[in-house]
Amino acid sequence: MAAGEEQSREYLRQHRLPELLHRLGALLLFHRPERPREFLIQVLERVKAGRRAEGEYPFLMDEANVDAMFSLLDVLGQGHIRPAQYREALKTLGLSTEDLELEDDVNITRDVFKEGMKKKMLESWSV
Repeated sequence: MAAGEEQSREYLRQHRLPELLHRLGALLLFHRPERPREFLIQVLERVKAGRRAEGEYPFLMDEANVDAMFSLLDVLGQGHIRPAQYREALKTLGLSTEDLELEDDVNITRDVFKEGMKKKMLESWSV
C-alpha cells in the first residue's frame, strides 16, 4: 500500500469520517428532504450545537421508533429481549457494540433498551 493511501486511511479513521458520512446518509434517506444540501447544513449545525450543549443532536429514530423496534424484537411480548438481539439492533443502526459488557443470560427490558439506544446515538455524534 502506498504511503499516501495509508495516510488517507489514517486521516479517515482519526476523524471518524466514514461513521459521520454513514449517519448523514442515513438521515437523508430516512427524512428524504426536498432540499438535501440545506438539510445536511441544518443537521451539521445541530451537531455543532449539541457539542456546545446548546441543543440536541439529530437522531435517526425518535422514542416512538425505538419503542417500535423493541416491540418487533420482543415477539412474544415478554417485556425483555436477549443481549444478542440488543447487539444486532445496535449494529443495524450503525451503532457501536464494542464496549457492551452484557452476559448472555441477562434480560434487556424496554427501558434499558431505550436508554442504551439513546446513549449509543449520542456517542455516535460525539466524534
